[in-house]
Amino acid sequence: MQAISETGGNAAWLTLAIAGPNSKYAVPGAKPAGFWAGLWHGLVSPITFWVSVFKSGVRMYEVHNRGPLYDLGFFMGICAAVVGGGSSASRIAGQ
Repeated sequence: MQAISETGGNAAWLTLAIAGPNSKYAVPGAKPAGFWAGLWHGLVSPITFWVSVFKSGVRMYEVHNRGPLYDLGFFMGICAAVVGGGSSASRIAGQ
């Protein structure tokens, strides 16, 4: 069982991994978000969307990014989050 302080630390780390104006990519001198950050932001985008509805300052997409690589990762993340791994599609096709 985790202690409360450990849970708080994990929540703080997760906050740094979310896109938006307070992200770690907005810090002066930070490298822009790349493919892996885009993939992560795409994967958590359904959750981030609902949080952004109720809390201002939360964004789904990181504007400080490397361009096409981030976009590709974001798109792949959204596809994986919405469609899943494709196992349900293969089950339907096999019927």
